Amino acid sequence: MARVSTYLNFARETEEAFKFYQTVFGGELTGIMRFGEMPAAPGMPPIADADKNLLVHISLEILGGHVLMGTDAPSSMGFQLNFGNNSHINLEPDTRAEADRMFAALSAGGAVSMPLADMFWGAYFGSCTDKYGVQWMVNTMGK
Repeated sequence: MARVSTYLNFARETEEAFKFYQTVFGGELTGIMRFGEMPAAPGMPPIADADKNLLVHISLEILGGHVLMGTDAPSSMGFQLNFGNNSHINLEPDTRAEADRMFAALSAGGAVSMPLADMFWGAYFGSCTDKYGVQWMVNTMGK
């Protein structure tokens, strides 16, 4: 079955971030694989001991079948992460109560860029950046 997912990269806190997202959305963390479990690749240096427990992959179904996936991308392996303002994850819960709950959880320790409020297009909408630098929009037509 075809699907769309969002893939997030973190320097070294993917597991912490996904455990947090699990508290917001519920569900089971799946597909967990650590760098130390990967087979050695020909011509590549061995994984540093400090990186072996980091996540190569993790996933969590968050809302309406949408899957959030992630990986650690440590600088010790040549990754240079730059979280920017070029993307948001848009959530469309069924009710205002669920919108309020998700928004409060996601914005805790982060920053609210637009508080939840009734908008001219008829939605209850707000946006925030969570404590990991990921940008979220919460947009519901539900009452």
